Amino acid sequence: MGKYLVLQTDFGLGDGAVSAMYGVAHMVSDEVVVEDLTHDIPPYDIWVASYRLLQTVKYWPKGTVFVSVVDPGVGSDRRSIVCETESGHYILTPDNGSLTHIRHYQGIREVRAIDEVVSRLPHSEESHTFHGRDIYAYNGARLASGEINFSELGDVVSQDSLTYLDLIDAKEENGILTGSIDVLDIRFGSLWSNIPLALFKQAGIAHGDSIQVTIFHQGKKVYQNIMMFAKSFADVNIGEPLVYVNSLVNVGVAVNQDSFSRLYHIGTGTAWTIQLRKAPKVIFE
Repeated sequence: MGKYLVLQTDFGLGDGAVSAMYGVAHMVSDEVVVEDLTHDIPPYDIWVASYRLLQTVKYWPKGTVFVSVVDPGVGSDRRSIVCETESGHYILTPDNGSLTHIRHYQGIREVRAIDEVVSRLPHSEESHTFHGRDIYAYNGARLASGEINFSELGDVVSQDSLTYLDLIDAKEENGILTGSIDVLDIRFGSLWSNIPLALFKQAGIAHGDSIQVTIFHQGKKVYQNIMMFAKSFADVNIGEPLVYVNSLVNVGVAVNQDSFSRLYHIGTGTAWTIQLRKAPKVIFE
């Protein structure tokens, strides 16, 4: 197993919280390589934390340990858990839905409950609001360094007993593809759906085709347009919308060199759904 420890939080970098997590990891072992997934998860947004794990975990070497701390229930009776994924990675996180996307799309082999009384940073017993440092970074570093193994972190718990967020599965019916807008390409404002390229191919859609895009919020239509299914952003003019394949090989919707989300006030999550269908090619003269 490698010695990588990858941290994800909603803490930001405006204070010493993330640095304290780094410090705890290095106190456990100076051989642990600590890296960041992101510390800019929107505050309390478990959905985005779950998605960013899906986006990232499989691209790290097998054996990498991830710590994900978006924990509005810190100090409550919610559990601290660690899982081994089907890909051979480890994730330590609160049992609050953070494993939803990983379990659904990639699979989990086993989950164990961490004893928050026994397995914690020494002399931190009186602190109940910084489990990111005292429980997750500490035990993540112990696991990454080889000081303990996965089975020593706690007793096995049923995957069905965990907390999960609601998901909408992408589907294709009569040439109409339906899915959810799961997350934004944050910096650029593009929409990332959960509709895989395989469904596009199943519907007979190819690059260069015109696509009718309809977006709904809580079942109400809020946007509709026809745009090109492009191979790259350069296939359309600046300011034009397009449908494209994102880095996870799912379908995205964007505006070339602008923010689709900002321009049209589109959000993410299961309240936001999208329909795509092949449309007649429109030629402007």
